[in-house]
Amino acid sequence: MNNIAAIVLAAGRGTRMKSDIPKVLHNIFGKPMVSYVLESLKAAGITHVITVAGYGSGALSKAIDTKIVIQKKLLGSGDAVASAKKLLGGHRGQIIVTCGDMPLMSARTIKKLILKQRSSGASLTLATATVKDPAEYGRIVRNASGAVSKIVESADIKDAADEINEVNTGTYCFRAKDLFEALKRVKPNPRTGEYLLTDTVEILDKAGKKIKSVEVEDPLEMTGINSRRDLAEATLILKDKAINEAMLSGVTVEDPLTTTIYPDARIGRDTVIHPNTFIGPRVEIGRDCHIGPFARLTSSVKVGSNVIIGNFVELVRTTIGDDCRVKHHTYLGDAVLGRKVNIGAGTITANYDGKNKNKTIIRENAFIGVGSVLIAPLVIGKNATVGAGCVVLKRHNVPEGETVVGVPAKILERRLGKVRRGSDEKRSVDIQR
Repeated sequence: MNNIAAIVLAAGRGTRMKSDIPKVLHNIFGKPMVSYVLESLKAAGITHVITVAGYGSGALSKAIDTKIVIQKKLLGSGDAVASAKKLLGGHRGQIIVTCGDMPLMSARTIKKLILKQRSSGASLTLATATVKDPAEYGRIVRNASGAVSKIVESADIKDAADEINEVNTGTYCFRAKDLFEALKRVKPNPRTGEYLLTDTVEILDKAGKKIKSVEVEDPLEMTGINSRRDLAEATLILKDKAINEAMLSGVTVEDPLTTTIYPDARIGRDTVIHPNTFIGPRVEIGRDCHIGPFARLTSSVKVGSNVIIGNFVELVRTTIGDDCRVKHHTYLGDAVLGRKVNIGAGTITANYDGKNKNKTIIRENAFIGVGSVLIAPLVIGKNATVGAGCVVLKRHNVPEGETVVGVPAKILERRLGKVRRGSDEKRSVDIQR
């Protein structure tokens, strides 16, 4: 969106996390929680983003790709926003202010804020939510006409405000000029000595400025992370959302409680996910597959259609072609399988040599016997067979249509009804073939 900037508040250490890691860098599904906030802003069309850092600013600057300003002293949210002014370069449009520890805030809500702000001509539009238990949230106070007049922080609540169930979510859309004028008039909180951004609401109201609000459709969006328990709860919310989206798209998840599907995984229609299965980041699974139980598909795994990945199978950076069978107790790392490959129980690709991760390529219709060890780099040719219990050494590629047996594996040749095995009969082909 044109003429929109965003300020993300991420300066706090998060003392209740009991950690040396800055709070906003704690991971949810393998990504820092602040990344979810930045992704929502980007999805809402906002590209001009400034992150206010404090504790751990060096680590934060390495983890995210935005402009960063340092809040030298943690003097509250109002001071944090004011510190970002110098990087806005005289911005005269709207400014979204949100918190880096609110990973569930959606792009939909941010867009609603901006649209309401623009259509109403307000100085400020803020996101609110109505909850059964307002707990530690700041309360929204409205005047006789129903307009927002101020926010009362939870620690400063009096009896009347304690009965209010409409709360502040911590996400705002300001007119830039009005925001910084109001910040000049914010005074230190008598209880904490901090300059609070929420005080700008009452300042703008008393100045006769128009204030509007948008109610968040799902109160879970305002979930803030202040403790390890909060982190776990947010993770569960995102997990449930990912599983629900998979089921709505035509995937059967037999036991959602024991299944993990990362939010950016993609799964085809009529695939069945059996219990105790882990499907990690950037995993792609085709249609009509059966995955699990007790399967683990880690990052960047791609599975074709009509594939069976059975119990206690782990796949790492591996591509599986259509109609393959990988049924039992198997580890495939850095492997590429063509169509109709059968992997016997207990097969392992030894992909790491202590320095490098090496590839194993298994071409179409190959058959790998039980208990085989394939030492990469290695190519198993089309229609080839690896006998049970084989150890196929690195670069000792198995040619198309051949059978290998033994430890180390050697080509099994049949001539005139006789079987000849020996080192002089061992063949290999170029790894790139």
